[in-house]
Amino acid sequence: MHESIPGFAMPTDEEVRHAADALRMLSDPTRIKILWALLQGESSVACLAELVGAAPTAVSQHLAKLRLAGVVGNRREGTFVYYTVEDPQVGALLERALHREPAGSRATPGPSADG
Repeated sequence: MHESIPGFAMPTDEEVRHAADALRMLSDPTRIKILWALLQGESSVACLAELVGAAPTAVSQHLAKLRLAGVVGNRREGTFVYYTVEDPQVGALLERALHREPAGSRATPGPSADG
């Protein structure tokens, strides 16, 4: 049946596992807040902790997991470490998940036929 669909291609098991792992990594509310904050610009653990309302140690643990998954990166400047989002698709995914429809896409009702 699917052979008749032009361009149909099922993802490989490895691709599916990678996608499931990435989505699982984003399934925590604190991580979503951290990533949303990082999409606004690079930040330190202390600043992120304040923004998301979590302890710095908890934020640090979340960042470590996100870094290992390749979602965030960091750079060291003296004693400070600054984090950024490394995966460009994260922004689009979070935007879609947090805002069910793009701004301005709601249909405005027109005049009724009744006048």
